[in-house]
Amino acid sequence: MINVGIIGGSGYTAGELIRILMFHPKAKLDFVYSTTNAGKPLSVAHHDLMGDIEMNFTDTVNPNVNVVFLCLGHGKSIQFLEQNQFASHTKIIDLGNDFRLTKDNQFEGKSFVYGLPELNKANIKNANYIANPGCFATAIQLALLPLAADGLLNNDVHINATTGSTGAGVSPSETTHFSWRSNNMSHYKAFDHQHLGEINQGVNQLQADYTNELIFVPNRGDFARGIFATLYTTVEESLEDLVAKYEAFYKDQPFVTVTNTNINLKQVVQTNKCIISLMKKGNRVLITSIIDNLVKGASGQAIQNMNLMFGLEESTGLHLKPSGF
Repeated sequence: MINVGIIGGSGYTAGELIRILMFHPKAKLDFVYSTTNAGKPLSVAHHDLMGDIEMNFTDTVNPNVNVVFLCLGHGKSIQFLEQNQFASHTKIIDLGNDFRLTKDNQFEGKSFVYGLPELNKANIKNANYIANPGCFATAIQLALLPLAADGLLNNDVHINATTGSTGAGVSPSETTHFSWRSNNMSHYKAFDHQHLGEINQGVNQLQADYTNELIFVPNRGDFARGIFATLYTTVEESLEDLVAKYEAFYKDQPFVTVTNTNINLKQVVQTNKCIISLMKKGNRVLITSIIDNLVKGASGQAIQNMNLMFGLEESTGLHLKPSGF
């Protein structure tokens, strides 16, 4: 069994990790670290776990676990690792943004691999340290990578993506308050979202000469979880050829499905799936990419990476049912 530790156990991503790991056949939770809830049951922060797991939060770290997930929020992983040492065999998966960019992926001799399995699977299998991708970055890269792999990105890409309120984290704010979010919609960080660095990095890994602009407008949606991303650009290939290229690119990727039909968010919520829909009018292709921001966009993908790192089938413990209705 893989002994697992979770650091920063009170937030949404930690809660999703706990829920999935409870039923993972090859993993066992060793500890869930939270200084604010130490000594209290996990259900104090994750109410839906009441009656399912008898474990308390702790403020003590077991440095000898096989793998530790860092769920500390952006910019805090480096600080934690500077103050806490783990055994040489302990693998680290960081769900924050500290190590995602190549220029920032080194820490005390440790090199963090960018953990998008559909892009870096071979490197992930041999890695000890993983920088788990951002949620928008996951949905948008999966929409673009097949085009980049064939050198077909030759124009600007316009991106509009809407995320649920859980994307803002568990700490309440004005724009996550129910009375503000309900029956409402807004955009934020237009053209300057922090995930653009990851997206450009992934695209350039497959198409180094792409120098056009990714024009990204993120939106806040009136729902709790999920990302609905639409992208359009100009491509000469026919729809049939594009669908064939996407299917070929993802043929060995168990969590990505390609279609030319309309899709909706409930098809992926509560799952580690990404569904990509392709449509075309003239030379303009519309790509729709949908994921659950907390599963494929965070904790599910982190467990997918864990599976790869430990030589397991990558879908182990991740056969999850969508909400459907």
